[in-house]
Amino acid sequence: MTTTGAALRERLESDEILACPGVHDPLTAAVADSVGFDAIYMTGYGTSLSKIGYPDAGFITMPEMIDNAANIQERIDVPLIADADNGYGNATNVVRTVREYIKAGVGAIHIEDQTFPKRCGHTKGRQVIPREEAVGKIEAAAAVRDERAPEFVLIARTDARGTGDGSLEEAIGRANDFLDAGADVAFVEGPTDDAELERVGREVDGPIVYNFVGDMGSSPYVELSSLEAWGFDLVVFPIASTLSTIANVHADLATFADDPVAAMRDIDDGFNERPVGSLHEFSGFPEVVEWERQFLPDAEQDKYEGSLGDDL
Repeated sequence: MTTTGAALRERLESDEILACPGVHDPLTAAVADSVGFDAIYMTGYGTSLSKIGYPDAGFITMPEMIDNAANIQERIDVPLIADADNGYGNATNVVRTVREYIKAGVGAIHIEDQTFPKRCGHTKGRQVIPREEAVGKIEAAAAVRDERAPEFVLIARTDARGTGDGSLEEAIGRANDFLDAGADVAFVEGPTDDAELERVGREVDGPIVYNFVGDMGSSPYVELSSLEAWGFDLVVFPIASTLSTIANVHADLATFADDPVAAMRDIDDGFNERPVGSLHEFSGFPEVVEWERQFLPDAEQDKYEGSLGDDL
């Protein structure tokens, strides 16, 4: 059986840039998977906001992030690329972090060089640890990958560009050091314009990722064709599902506050226009019914006779 890491590596080795929508929980991941993508990205910001109700400011813990990643990967058929923040400690903590993400079955993680507590890479006040210490963390992560799951994809991120005195030169230097330390892909967070993106593509000596955050961040909107021409291999859109959820739920519930019955009809009609079947079909009830038919005593099927509900 092909592992998620192996499938992701094969896709990254193709000539076509890989674009991954961001999801924040198994439900939004299932929606993305039903649309059809080669890989899906788990946002740290959206995970924190949806799982514990706090922003991406170092409040969420490693077990909570890994639990979400494992549940997402279980629900989808393509590799998951998961945010692993700053590894939740020093290099020794990174050892356990990578082991746990590998056990979760995901295809890849990215680890950044921020201090603790970390924060979203597009908010002010970020700080990074010394380069030597950051390299040691990537070396630790790579050692675990090589020992436990060589096909697992390790992405090393630097936030050096976004610090108070950060320079693109420092960020590019760190990215190359991380690749030398064993990372499979480099991630320079926060280039501020096309010229900086072109420079990242030119000067980082290995596969690279672009974090497409849109209006909430400091990095520019740019066409995939341009990123591909500059040498980028992977683009993640981390808050796609999070922004969509907030905006659409707000719009629906604002209407609901005025007329709940009419709003519910509109919500039903909007759902029924999507090619996902009924809610029960989408959530997996037909599979549950099949499990019952396959594994439970025949007498258990009697409960369906005359009962009310959708015909699954």
